[in-house]
Amino acid sequence: MQEPPLSRSTKLSYGVGAVALGLKDNGFSYLLLLFYNQVVGMPAPTVGLAIMIALVADALLDPVIGQVSDNWRSRWGRRHPFMYVSALPIAVSYFLLWHPPTGWTDQAMFFYLIAMAMVIRTFIAVFEIPSSALGAELTSEYHARTDLASWRAAFNWYGGLIMVMLTFQVFLTATPEQPVAQLNRGGYELYGLVASVVMFVVILISAIGTHRRIPYLRQPPIERIGITRGLREMFEAMLNKALLPMLGAGVFNAMAYGLSVALALYFNTYFWGFSAGEVSLFILAQFGSSAFALSIAGPLSHNLGKRNAAILCKVLAPAFGLTPIVLRLFGLFPENGSTGLLPIMLVFHLLSVTAASVVAILVGSMCADVVEDHELKTGRRSEGVMAAANLFVNKTTSGIGIFASGMLLALVGFPEGATPASVGAETLRNLALVYVPTIVIMHACAVACIMGYKITRESHARTLVLLAERRASN
Repeated sequence: MQEPPLSRSTKLSYGVGAVALGLKDNGFSYLLLLFYNQVVGMPAPTVGLAIMIALVADALLDPVIGQVSDNWRSRWGRRHPFMYVSALPIAVSYFLLWHPPTGWTDQAMFFYLIAMAMVIRTFIAVFEIPSSALGAELTSEYHARTDLASWRAAFNWYGGLIMVMLTFQVFLTATPEQPVAQLNRGGYELYGLVASVVMFVVILISAIGTHRRIPYLRQPPIERIGITRGLREMFEAMLNKALLPMLGAGVFNAMAYGLSVALALYFNTYFWGFSAGEVSLFILAQFGSSAFALSIAGPLSHNLGKRNAAILCKVLAPAFGLTPIVLRLFGLFPENGSTGLLPIMLVFHLLSVTAASVVAILVGSMCADVVEDHELKTGRRSEGVMAAANLFVNKTTSGIGIFASGMLLALVGFPEGATPASVGAETLRNLALVYVPTIVIMHACAVACIMGYKITRESHARTLVLLAERRASN
């Protein structure tokens, strides 16, 4: 059946589902460590360990979810049954994550955090893996996939950014009992309620909005696949030589992201001395950087190729992000409280996030191009398994990044329940001294991996021609 062109409403529906992932990612990355450490009162290493255990254990299920999705047959196709069934469990578990019981011991809270984190991440995978796999199914055109990846990235970023900005501007407010807004427990609870409702709504919108494309999506062959064969095919897809460089890059990207974002609120609150309202301006600046990234990702891909453009931006992102910290260590940056500090920091932040956002768009598009390479070699399309492999890497290594952030805080002796005035300059300096080289090493390793990616626009076009000839002969 000849599929109709992708309409704007289909792209909109496809993209809007990524809001759920954006809310979860930003909640875990920006807020969760600080909430459970400084507000609930758990030790930072314990919080980091709980998150890492939950993410690694949950990530082991992702390839299985992808494999089942790839081979699922129903009147609603391969992907949509999973998208529909995930909505309510995601909403309920995310709400409970931000409403932990009071009066429990650290050990009891440790297991509560593991359980809630595992449930939310598992059901996010049940939605995100099939939803992400749709991108490779909706179109096979080289640059159209960058367009689709841009739509998805836009909703992921903007949805997450809007919610984080609301958290700092509206939900987290200072009270007579708690003058530091970032430590107000009630604000986090309100965030959890609103975010869970939004997740439920956008997932249903995405599933319903793309439902009409089901007749044009590929169905798996009618055959019974045993467990042994299923596992073999799953690992073949995950170990595809074209995909491995991107998975390697994803390992280091996610580790750097998990570490840097988990510590961003610590740096902004304690190292730079910003208030909750000023921190929200960094979130606001990301709206501009995301829009800029969406406008330049396509031209960079056309002119440099996806790989070279990704490498360039992967170098620029940490360069802009770490420069203010390095200059402060050498005494060459404005002091805290000075009028020039905030606008200068906003400019560096905008440039860093723009570069990182372009990398995210291009890497998503590059992973989608591996689908046809795998089909040419094996005769199977494994969009779900490949999406799962990418999510598996992100979950596992971002968990390691968050765990590492907790360990760094413990290493430098960062106090619990601390106000900005109570943290010594030596502690903050030590935190910066271990943070900067760690981030540099992670980004350098990611660049080395991306350099191993070999699919180009020309090679992808040849693959599509060979696949078309094969299908015509069958």
